[in-house]
Amino acid sequence: MNAPISDDFATTLLAWYDRAGRHDLPWMHPRTPYRVWLSEIMLQQTQVQTVIPYFERFIATLPTLPALAAAPQDDVLALWSGLGYYARARNLHAAARLCVEQHGGDLPRDLEALIALPGIGRSTAGAILTQAWGDRFAILDGNVKRVLSRYHGIGGWPGTPAVEKQLWRLAQTHLPRERLADYTQAQMDFGATLCTRHDPACVLCPLQAKCAALSDGRVAELPTARPSKPIPERHAVVLLAEDAQSRVLLQKRPAVGIWASLWSLPEAGDHDAARDWFGRHLHGDYDNAEALAPIAHAFTHYRLQLQPLRWRGLGLRNLVHDNGDLRWVAREDLVKLGLPAPIRKLLLGVAQNP
Repeated sequence: MNAPISDDFATTLLAWYDRAGRHDLPWMHPRTPYRVWLSEIMLQQTQVQTVIPYFERFIATLPTLPALAAAPQDDVLALWSGLGYYARARNLHAAARLCVEQHGGDLPRDLEALIALPGIGRSTAGAILTQAWGDRFAILDGNVKRVLSRYHGIGGWPGTPAVEKQLWRLAQTHLPRERLADYTQAQMDFGATLCTRHDPACVLCPLQAKCAALSDGRVAELPTARPSKPIPERHAVVLLAEDAQSRVLLQKRPAVGIWASLWSLPEAGDHDAARDWFGRHLHGDYDNAEALAPIAHAFTHYRLQLQPLRWRGLGLRNLVHDNGDLRWVAREDLVKLGLPAPIRKLLLGVAQNP
């Protein structure tokens, strides 16, 4: 193990955490491997305050890893619905089942074994091991990358292999000998609340005396931003069909791709494809559709523009009555299904303004 680069980096950060860190997050009490793992997956690309109610609802329904493994995927996706990045939920479910099959229903206390599970990378594995068991592993999430890039004056986009390798080395050499769980939380809290992406509170920073970015006037430019490229835009038509009982027709999306395995409104690439789908599946007149307000939704790599069309009092054609991917759902039962956030918002709006 390399000797620490700075004897006071971890000490200073821990002292700050004792004064200003977050000590009452729900996954800390108790801090079990399952609860730590669930929180770490939920916190990927999602802020703490958004995660807390989802975590509490999830853990109340599925309090143990075996309970998660035994749950139907639709139930897991319903609990996740609205949190976004649904691959996290599918990977969480798949990993739980592998833990039951291969690890006796527990998370393995081993870095490589954790990384072998779906949805767990090196940083997440390190966070689980340090927080659940107090083992000595580094993490390198977005907050840590930002802090280390500024503190050491590391240029270059942290997503490139060369820069990331350098940051991993620095993260490893800064590890303290004790209080690993607190140190891991301290790093995440520090980046999330003080050394933030925009307008960091440098005047309050306990590391300011040795921060290279502050000394060189480069705080705003570090870490180096990801090289930008034009974000493409995609358009689609969604079909909001209701039957005589005001139930909504939902279709289960494919197991791969955007919103995989979620229930959603049927979707078509354009009006010709939408008309064709309508004619094959529904009784009624396509041209009687009510055009609702368009929906804009941004993904990481593209923007999606949806045009919802609404029909009422429709029925399915006989040949698709037994199609397991299509389902009439009563409005009060929508909360039981995993739905994409913009579709859930659309359906709630329609329910409030029938």
